[in-house]
Amino acid sequence: MKVVGLDHLVLTVASIPDTVAFYERVLGMKAETFGAGRTALRFGPHKINLHQTDRTFEPKAERPTSGSGDLCFLVDSLDGIETQLAAYGVPILVERSTRTGARGPITSVYIRDPDLNLIELSVYQDGTRAAR
Repeated sequence: MKVVGLDHLVLTVASIPDTVAFYERVLGMKAETFGAGRTALRFGPHKINLHQTDRTFEPKAERPTSGSGDLCFLVDSLDGIETQLAAYGVPILVERSTRTGARGPITSVYIRDPDLNLIELSVYQDGTRAAR
């Protein structure tokens, strides 16, 4: 057996409504309800399932903690991102910088979400967008 991809991940958050509002408004994700009132955020073929700290589901991480995430999202472009984030009142933690992505050099901007998770917004320097 070998791992061939990532289907979804889970974020533990203080408030599902606040998290949904941020990710929909600022990052353009779409919320969906599934199962027995569970919530996920969709973007492309991916999803993030949300667990609220006071209402987690079994099985779960040993110590689910709000604000412990460090996520990197590929975006379509960084053009105008500083203006867009300022319009939403989202401060930039780290300005554009070169980092190393899974497939090579990326240019990234870092912000925080409502739970203070570290969010990296990135583009590949070679212009590729989708996973290969």
